[in-house]
Amino acid sequence: MDIGRLGCWTFLDNLNAQEVVDFAEKLETWGYGALWIPEAVGRDPFALLSFIAARTEKLVLATGIANIYARDAMSLRALQQTMAELSQGRFVLGLGVSHKPMVADLRGHDYAKPLTTMRRVLEAMKSALYIGPAPADEAPIVIGALQPKMLALSAELAQGAHPYNVPPQHTARAREILGAGPMLCPDQKAILVKDPSRARELGRQHLSTYLTLPNYQKNWRSLGFDDRDFQDGGSDALIDAVFAWGDEKAIATRLQEHFDAGASHVCLQPIRSDGEMGPDLDLLAEFAPAKN
Repeated sequence: MDIGRLGCWTFLDNLNAQEVVDFAEKLETWGYGALWIPEAVGRDPFALLSFIAARTEKLVLATGIANIYARDAMSLRALQQTMAELSQGRFVLGLGVSHKPMVADLRGHDYAKPLTTMRRVLEAMKSALYIGPAPADEAPIVIGALQPKMLALSAELAQGAHPYNVPPQHTARAREILGAGPMLCPDQKAILVKDPSRARELGRQHLSTYLTLPNYQKNWRSLGFDDRDFQDGGSDALIDAVFAWGDEKAIATRLQEHFDAGASHVCLQPIRSDGEMGPDLDLLAEFAPAKN
């Protein structure tokens, strides 16, 4: 599967059905290789991506990520096969362990050891019974991996990794662990705002939910950050590491740093300059692969 070098990662729950279609068609026209959407407390990602698949022709559709606690291995196997078939090979199954507050508090499940649980799910998927029509090509699986052992598992039992909230420094480490072959699709948040105070304000607003989650804190610590960087909405250094902000040249430089570090595909997350939910269309138009 060729998903191109640049994709778009974004939330779509602020758009109605027709607006979702219009947005997907824009991405396709602009030459973006893939559209990545998350799973949290909004629309079901598989239903929404099926809807988009029926109304697009080339755009690859990916979950970034689907929560493994939301479905058992048999259901995930069926979704992997069904989505690949119905989209005619335009689907990437991104899976992740999510976070304890999302799993235990919101869903009421026991949050087990992440690595052990992910391994169990991936191995069970391989042997899960599925008798529906087989797709021409198997949909690749990428794991929302951050730490070395989960990254290694992404190469062992999946086709690659989709790290989130990571700077190019992490991408270099991930590529070293994955080796040359597997997909490496890091998320890169971008804010097309030149004023440092306003850009960092928007970054802190966006990062507020993630800043308290142990999985991300552990990963940031492994990159040299500490408790002081997680206070008061995040230090300037942390915000600058997670977000590419400034003019078009500054954002382009950050994207290239990921590619230079070994990314096979970068998931550009265009943060709106007004602070509202959803993608910044001006930013996406500026970095459209069909234009550049």
